[in-house]
Amino acid sequence: MSTPEFATPAPGTVRARFCPSPTGTPHVGLIRTALFNWAFARHHRGSLVFRIEDTDASRDSQESYDALLEALRWLGLDWDEGPGVGGEHGPYRQSERKDVYADIAQRLLAAGELYEAYSTPEEVEARHKAAGRDPKLGYDNFDRDLTDEQKAAHRAEGRTPVLRLRMPDHDITFDDLVRGEITFRAGTVPDPVLVRGSGDALYTLTNPVDDALMRITHVLRGEDLLSSTPRQIALYEALQRIGVTDFTPAFGHLPFVMGEGNKKLSKRDPQSNLFHHRDRGFLPEGLLNYLALLGWSIADDRDVFTLDEMVEAFDIGSVSSNPARFDQKKADAINSAHLRALAPDDFVQRVVPYLVAGGVLDAEPTEQQLDTVRAAAPLVQERLIVLSDAVGMMRFLFAGDEFEPEEASAQKALGDDARPVLEAAIGALDALDGWTTEAIEAALKESVVDGLGIKPRKAFAPVRVAVTGRTVSPPLYESMELLGRDVSLQRLRRALG
Repeated sequence: MSTPEFATPAPGTVRARFCPSPTGTPHVGLIRTALFNWAFARHHRGSLVFRIEDTDASRDSQESYDALLEALRWLGLDWDEGPGVGGEHGPYRQSERKDVYADIAQRLLAAGELYEAYSTPEEVEARHKAAGRDPKLGYDNFDRDLTDEQKAAHRAEGRTPVLRLRMPDHDITFDDLVRGEITFRAGTVPDPVLVRGSGDALYTLTNPVDDALMRITHVLRGEDLLSSTPRQIALYEALQRIGVTDFTPAFGHLPFVMGEGNKKLSKRDPQSNLFHHRDRGFLPEGLLNYLALLGWSIADDRDVFTLDEMVEAFDIGSVSSNPARFDQKKADAINSAHLRALAPDDFVQRVVPYLVAGGVLDAEPTEQQLDTVRAAAPLVQERLIVLSDAVGMMRFLFAGDEFEPEEASAQKALGDDARPVLEAAIGALDALDGWTTEAIEAALKESVVDGLGIKPRKAFAPVRVAVTGRTVSPPLYESMELLGRDVSLQRLRRALG
């Protein structure tokens, strides 16, 4: 399908929205939707409305609501109207807008846009069977033309009606901002329920009513909601006829986020949990950069960019309609690039909480500990994928008398054949006058590489594991300088013993 035509809105006229339900932990697909709406609104110098759709008391929770706020604030995705900010179209929690929905529903019913429907699912299925139709076709619009007498008879039986929207008898066609022109043929969408028999408004009513009253101009949402769009457009037409609004917003349906095996990324998949990535040590800008690539790109030959650059370049017409697969390796690579770009002081500030959580630093790090982190930062920053990697990489600097090489690394590098290397290294290093990176490097190369005739790649593995505890560590000579002469030699002698 060709790229849809998209008339550029006048600056400041765009009103986009992000309206999640507070259920479970924030899903990366949900956050991708928030990001695209945020970038779209910021690109057009418009407004972003944050609204909470919390009318399902059986599934919604305060814990999930708090998690949503925490996620957006951690990521730096701000909003212009909504919880904590206010605005002229509040309240912004649907649970506080029930009177609004009841009033609109009654106006629609009085105008003949809604009608009372009494049929049970069993009755609908029986009518389909009697007519030789598939019994699973769904509602058959049977109650559209009930007489007052028939309604009274149903009520006398104790039946409580639902309120259904009378779908139009014409095709519904709209230009999807992502997918181009889409048409739903007349008669293919049954009249939907908007209000339960209990009087509670459903999503099919609350979502478009809130969009209408909040003057939302562009609805960017997941592909899974595409099938509900004709019902919403029909409701918009009805809302215009009763004077609630005077326009229908533009719709754009964003591609699915897929997981492994070409399946939709499930809440059961660890990668779907936003906080899983935060706890591993993703930077907000690294994660948002990667999520932006799930359906959009800034250029064919460029994957790494800042949020400001995304806002400047974001074009909803360039979003792909094809499903996007969450690739953890690529996400890690994007985050690593952002880590390397951090200013040294910024890196230290961000890595310290992970070192504290990992037990490397005290809960209240001393100034001496922080000085060591600052000194080690240039050695570590280039080698990290996520911030939590620093825990294993920097632990040796703070282990003190509790230092022990990792078992797997020790088995690999500290066997019997390591003894000549360790003896040569101790002898050369013990004789050094100055303890500098350059002096350590020269002494080790002369004693181990030249003196023992061992190739450089294999020469220093025993020394590295003896001193840092791991086969993968920051640069060896610089690490030994940071540790100091006494600690470095002590660890070498302990490994030899």
